[in-house]
Amino acid sequence: MNWSRLLPPPCDDYRGSRLAFYFLVLVAVVSTVRSLVHILAPDGGAGSIAGLAVDVAGGANIVAMFGQWGASQLILALLYWLAILRYRSLVPLMLAVVLLEQALRIGVGQIKPVEVAAPPPGEIGSYILLPLSLLALFLALRKTPEAG
Repeated sequence: MNWSRLLPPPCDDYRGSRLAFYFLVLVAVVSTVRSLVHILAPDGGAGSIAGLAVDVAGGANIVAMFGQWGASQLILALLYWLAILRYRSLVPLMLAVVLLEQALRIGVGQIKPVEVAAPPPGEIGSYILLPLSLLALFLALRKTPEAG
């Protein structure tokens, strides 16, 4: 199989802030772990982490949805890793994706709130990641002095 047709040559032309780059690395690590928890945990993290009742009628559907959501999150994490390891010129785009994801998660959460005793970590994380990803995107789009 000719992988060069699937993955073009690397592009390391990233001239933004190192801080923004390392922020994307942190997001990629967290996204990878989070997705694997949703895929591999017996309850998909729905009960043990998010505090949703999964021992009720339809609970298996909630667990299945969390697992499928984890699969989507893993694909996104893999795209982050591709940008980090092979296509660094895409770091600003990936940070824009992080920003958009957090904004949409907050927006959808307002429209369709989850009813649990305490906010799940993902909800709290979105409120933290939204401003941080905006700052990281700004820093990634600025040329650093060493980049010229």
